[in-house]
Amino acid sequence: MAVLSKKIGIIGGGISGIAAAKQLSKFEPVVFEATDSIGGVWKHCSYRSTKLQTPRCDYEFSDFPWTQRDNKSFPSYQEILDYLYSYATYFDVLKFVKFNSKVVEIRYVGGDSERPAGAEYGSLLPGRPVWEVGVQTSQSESIQDRRASPVPWLASQYLHERPNQGFLRTLLCRMLSPMRSAVSKIIESYLTWKLPLDKYGLKPDHPFEEDYASCQMAILPESFFSEADKGKIAIKRATSKWWFTETGVQFEDGSRLDADVVVLATGFDGKQKLKAIIPDPFRSLLEFPSGMMPLYRGTINPLIPNMAFVGYIESVSNLHTAEIRCKWLSRLVDEQFRLPSVDKMLEQTTKEMEIMRRATRFYKRSCISTFSINHSDEICEEMGWRSWRKKSWIAEAFSPYNSQDYEEEK
Repeated sequence: MAVLSKKIGIIGGGISGIAAAKQLSKFEPVVFEATDSIGGVWKHCSYRSTKLQTPRCDYEFSDFPWTQRDNKSFPSYQEILDYLYSYATYFDVLKFVKFNSKVVEIRYVGGDSERPAGAEYGSLLPGRPVWEVGVQTSQSESIQDRRASPVPWLASQYLHERPNQGFLRTLLCRMLSPMRSAVSKIIESYLTWKLPLDKYGLKPDHPFEEDYASCQMAILPESFFSEADKGKIAIKRATSKWWFTETGVQFEDGSRLDADVVVLATGFDGKQKLKAIIPDPFRSLLEFPSGMMPLYRGTINPLIPNMAFVGYIESVSNLHTAEIRCKWLSRLVDEQFRLPSVDKMLEQTTKEMEIMRRATRFYKRSCISTFSINHSDEICEEMGWRSWRKKSWIAEAFSPYNSQDYEEEK
């Protein structure tokens, strides 16, 4: 067993993992990547036609702009991979990545030093607990042990509730709720007029604002409805009950669909991956009874020592959401600020989960799109940065935020 003292382990070499490695580079982290390439889902879960759902200027690192950032087209998955490789190469991050190294187990070892004198909570948690990371490489069936502290992988917001907003803001949000509903209805009407949703039975039975609040907005694939009009795409809203037959699939209403291949596009549950490698009793602390993970600043589970979760929280721009949390985490590890008490952290995460629950029926998705700017403001304040990132209050109120607004403060 090789022992690496005071090492930071990062599980996964996707967007979040590479961002974490860059921000934590002074600590020389180890990135365990199960495959032979960085890129995560962009590399291994993308079809040839996969594209980003936002313009490239809304999906870039704060200190590494796209070479053609004003190009209005949506980048392909290959362009995303090229951009990520350029970022990793420019900041010399690839040297930290151990390819073909799959983390199959994490074991809690305990503290390796005394609690800082007079401190209830240290830079992460007391006693600097140590974890052993079981890694299986492609060259060997045996599992190698490493000791480390793991790190796994808009104007409209004025109308929405946010944490710690005070009485007047709460009152204003309630007074403006009819306006919020009206905006949602206008968008719904536009989409129904623009797209043949009724024709194909695709009109949702819930308001648009609930999709926004749960990060379930999607960009329509190119030529989707034109191909449907040609009969090349058949659309059927299935009931909850269906089963396989010798020739395909049969539904509860008696209809059948003949098929040579059936693809179950059910997504994935990140929590199940975590539960597979994190030991008890910590496994039982990963989520609340509601099914949501309690993550302070979308990163720290107050009940699990010396472990952070980057990239789990979703927003309008997941790259920005991951990067700013990596900056926050780097300063936390560097002891530039201290965490609040466990009770305070749990109180904050509970407030956020309550807002998500009230905003959408799909609240089990950890989405902060309705208060992402406020979330970033609080992170900036905790790091000692200014929460107002624009040059004037007019720009602060009316111009859109992007990743470059959160570039490192000089």
